[in-house]
Amino acid sequence: MADDYIGQLKELLSIAIQEKASDLHFSAGHPPVLRVERRLIPLMKYKVLSADDARELAFSLLTEDQRELFLVKKEIDFSYKFENIARFRVNTFFQRGTISISMRLIPVEIRTIKDLNLPPILSEFTKANQGFVIITGPSSHGKSTTLAALLDEINHSKPVHIITVEDPIEYYFEDDRAIIDQREVGFDTLSFSKALRSTFRQDPDVIMVGEMRDPETIATAITAAETGHLVFSTLHTNDASQTIHRIVDTFPPAQQSQIRAQLSASLLGVISQRLVPRIKGGLIPACEIMISNSAVTNLIRENKVHEIPMIIETSAEVGMITLNKALANLVRAKEITMRTALEYSLNPVELRKLIGRLE
Repeated sequence: MADDYIGQLKELLSIAIQEKASDLHFSAGHPPVLRVERRLIPLMKYKVLSADDARELAFSLLTEDQRELFLVKKEIDFSYKFENIARFRVNTFFQRGTISISMRLIPVEIRTIKDLNLPPILSEFTKANQGFVIITGPSSHGKSTTLAALLDEINHSKPVHIITVEDPIEYYFEDDRAIIDQREVGFDTLSFSKALRSTFRQDPDVIMVGEMRDPETIATAITAAETGHLVFSTLHTNDASQTIHRIVDTFPPAQQSQIRAQLSASLLGVISQRLVPRIKGGLIPACEIMISNSAVTNLIRENKVHEIPMIIETSAEVGMITLNKALANLVRAKEITMRTALEYSLNPVELRKLIGRLE
């Protein structure tokens, strides 16, 4: 019986890869479901899963230790390697007493900034020796993939020591010019904050924190950037201004002035991205890029973060770009439709005016 589920699982994972799905879902009461270019597609040729089916599929993915932990904690994150073809980031959880599984496809190959259609200016962040780079955007919009591209560019260009802290590890790096140590929360370390504190004794040049989830992790990441390290991390925020507000507001009011001062001194830039459906199929990134300069530094320190969008808008010559300008450029290049651009814009009224000026 277990072999039957393993065989079915392998078949479904192969279909997910073949169809270029971003996700594969298993839930009792539904057939297996793919997410392709943001749309959920039920695989109707497969039967509706029973509670027992979902449980057996989940247990075929989990090790014995992971099963025990899952049954106690009721949810678990882990990565799953599929026949040297691809890896999946998996979350298994209980809902209404039954088990569900969400699997995110992670290609084995780490793509470059150029391969991903990201702005070439992002390479400048990889050349820095110290500072803080934050990649933001909604869930499932390619933050981890962009982060991997940046780190791998460093890997191929600098003899440095890179330490990553992830939950779970997504992309596996192969050492080139760099030494790369990847630590998985729950397996190699107990928490993001504990692992990040430990990096100060591990002689890193570059540190990647998969996600900043608490004030201690944020504070330690900023300190690491201040003390001579190049630090990369992610947040689920919409733009540069919101990112800075989120970081500062994480701390009690008495600490916020100090955090603003530290952040203003250490921040190199914020990349806020969306993956947008292309006219010809697939997805293409639209990025707001804020590069910290003297004007940005002063606005952060003086708590005038609401003025940062104006700096981004008027600093195209140094590589900054607003999300609306990025979307407008994609419309003009006939990569995306006007309707799609408006759906992904944070300010559709302004976008209409901008596209009108470009035409």
